[in-house]
Formats: sequence, C-alpha cells, structure tokens
Amino acid sequence: MPQPMGKQPVSLDRALAAVRARGAEMLSLTRSWVEINSYTSNVEGVNQVGALLREAFTLPSLSCTTIPGGTGFGDHLVWRTPAASSAGTVLLVGHHDTVFPPGHFEGWREDGNKATGPGALDMKGGLAVIRTALAALEDVGALASLPIVALSVSDEEVGSPTSTPHLQELARTAACALVFESGRVNDMIITRRKGVGAMTVTAHGKAAHAGNHHKDGANAIWALAKFVDVAQQLTNYARGITVNVGTFVGGTSKNTVPERAECMLDLRYETVADAEILVSELRAAAASLSTGGVRLDVSGGANRLPLERTPASAALRDEYAACARASGLGDGEAPLLGGGSDANTVAPLGVPAIDGLGPRGAGFHTTTEFVELDTFVPKAEALVRFLLGRAPQA
Repeated sequence: MPQPMGKQPVSLDRALAAVRARGAEMLSLTRSWVEINSYTSNVEGVNQVGALLREAFTLPSLSCTTIPGGTGFGDHLVWRTPAASSAGTVLLVGHHDTVFPPGHFEGWREDGNKATGPGALDMKGGLAVIRTALAALEDVGALASLPIVALSVSDEEVGSPTSTPHLQELARTAACALVFESGRVNDMIITRRKGVGAMTVTAHGKAAHAGNHHKDGANAIWALAKFVDVAQQLTNYARGITVNVGTFVGGTSKNTVPERAECMLDLRYETVADAEILVSELRAAAASLSTGGVRLDVSGGANRLPLERTPASAALRDEYAACARASGLGDGEAPLLGGGSDANTVAPLGVPAIDGLGPRGAGFHTTTEFVELDTFVPKAEALVRFLLGRAPQA
C-alpha cells in the first residue's frame, strides 16, 4: 500500500535534491535524443536513440532487456529493479519513436523557457523525467528496493503493433501504470482517452463497358457508397462514438463499370462495449450490402480499446496529484481526449493507469512542438515522491 505523504522515507529530501542536481543533465539528455531522427519507420534512427537510452538508464539497480521489434520496427527496451518481481510493481511507460520523417522537422532549438524539436514533448522529454527520477533514487540508495518496471517502445506512434503483447505481459503483474506522454496545460492528469480503431472495406464488383454492356456489370463504387452512408450514420456524439470515412478510391475510367473500390475508416469510442458494438455493426452493414454481384470485404477493427476512468484509476490520479501539488505543479484532471496512447493498451486489462505525466508543452505532432524547460525538474520530483510513497513498508 502507498504510504501517506507525511510518512515518507527520510531519503525524500535527499532524493529531491538529487533530482535538482541532475536538472541540467536531464535537458542535455533530452536534447541528445531529440537531435536523432527516430521516425517510427526510420529503424536505424530509432535504434540509435535506443542505444542512447540504454546508456542513460545504465544504473546499478536496473537490469535491461532488449526486445526486437521485428521487421520494420526498432527495438523495445525494458528496465527492472531487483524488487520488480514482488507485489505492487509500478509500470512506467514511454516510447522513443516520433512522427516526423527524416528532413521534415529536425533539431533542437531553445528560446527562453521553450525548446522546440521533434519528440521534445512527445515524448523524449517524458523519458528524461523517468530516467532522472530513477537516477536520483539510485543516488540516495533507494532504487533497488522499489518494485519498478520501466518500458520504452519503438512503435507507439503507429498503434504499438509489435510492442502491445510485451506491454500487456508486463502490465498483468503491475499494481498501476504511469504513462509519461506530453504534459498538458496546467499539468492536468489524463484518466480518459477514446479508443481508436481502423477498418478497410473493399468492394469487389464486375467490370463492364458502360455503353455496350452496362447491365452486365456490378458497380463496386455504388455498393461502397451505400456502405459509407450507413457507416457515417453510426456516429453518435452523445455517446462519444465517431466514424470517419477518410479515403475512398475506385474505378478506372468514366466509361467502365468499376470492379473495385476501397475506403478506409477511423473509429473512436469511449467504452469497450461501444467498441465491440460499433465493429459488429460495421461488419453487418458490409455483409448486408454484399448483393447484386458485389462483395464487400472488411479488415481491421478496434486497434486500441479506450482508457476508461475507474474508481481505481481515479484514486491513482488523486495519489499522483498530491505528489504533483507538493512539487509545485497543477493537479487537475484532464477532460476526455480523442487520441489514444499506451495507457489504452494496459487499462483494459484492469490495471489502473494515468497519463500525461511528462513535461508540459504544446504542439505535439506539429512542426511547432515545444516543451517548457522549467517543468522537467518538478515533473521528476513528482515521480520521486510517488515512487517513494509506494515503497514497501518495513
């Protein structure tokens, strides 16, 4: 059980001082990681950052495991303390891939209290917070006794396709999960994220000359257009369900009955139940419209289930909020967010999870992405307070 804030180990003050002593180092590490392009598909760059992470996280009380990401992806990294096999493990989650291809948005630029660069906020800054907190705990001899597992994956920005099973395996034995994605305005802690799905629907019809043999054809575009109309009407703003048909392609020429058409859908939902219902309804619609010589094939579904607010995650938020408040940070709760993260990956397993614990900033996924430099130290201090509060009682 977590210890009350007033009964923290006597090493707290020394650990906080160790964080502050490592403040400049924390920024230097972040800059070195940001200056290497680690676009998800840039495997070489992703693994270069991974090598720097392994070096930075080399602490006496941490063991590191490298998990190959497989074809097209960089390696995932897992660090464990000796106490991590005991009950009450705290899982710290991050990722070292970013969204910008080489040459699109590069480098690290400082202007006063802001640093701009790809991944400065999302989320290499968050990785620096994790590393600095652990290093500070090592400095005061507290790290080895704390049950901690830290993870940085290489494919979060594309939905964590290869890291999900590893993350879920680690989460099954965790007491809670803390995700260090981009810090929000006023340091609001994230407890709710929509789930994210993707589907591709392909219509297979029969080509024919539009002038001479129109009646012999089966129009794939027409059939798929009917499906799109049904799909879009499944949007329900009151329940937080949205369906967006974002692409639609098909046909070869205006005088040929099209034999093929394809569309891609983005799905968002607030609850696991709605995710299941929505996917089922879309598949049923495709099946019902497979008539008149046209067949609609469906692939994909619910990629990420939602991060739902539960009594346990609300209690975890309150516990972390007290640590944030003591470190001079905001302690509010963020509204529902439309985008997913790896908090969505672990929460459906029943693990209390909170998100948005990295340094504060704005503009993630844009070329104006920036991080506020004066929030690094208090963010690391909040994590130190939390981890020491979770120390097993003697």
